[in-house]
Amino acid sequence: MKFTLRVSKVFALVLLAAAICVSAAETPTVTVKGYVLDSACAFTKGLSKPISKQCAISCANAGSQLVILADDGTIYWPIADTTPSSGQNPKLLPFAGDKVTASGKVYEQGGSRAIVIEKIEAQATQK
Repeated sequence: MKFTLRVSKVFALVLLAAAICVSAAETPTVTVKGYVLDSACAFTKGLSKPISKQCAISCANAGSQLVILADDGTIYWPIADTTPSSGQNPKLLPFAGDKVTASGKVYEQGGSRAIVIEKIEAQATQK
């Protein structure tokens, strides 16, 4: 009886792991273009771009989460796909206040969008 119960638990865990892998594999890679700015400014000030690079850096250094505000107004929360997860500000800090092109897997949940950044680079400034 105990052996059958253990086999059932192991089988259930294998099925769960397979379902997670299939789900992750189905998530396409997307390219997002927009500004890296403080999440609070994106929401409370309704900014379409950062006030300044230094402002975005100061907010990030104070602990505020940096986000990517896409050209269409969509806010992308940078996340890690690891467990335990980790903050993404160190990856974004070099680009704080800049316009970037980021690519990675995008997830949607409850009206929010998150991106697991695979590649990020500053966009060339237009003159």
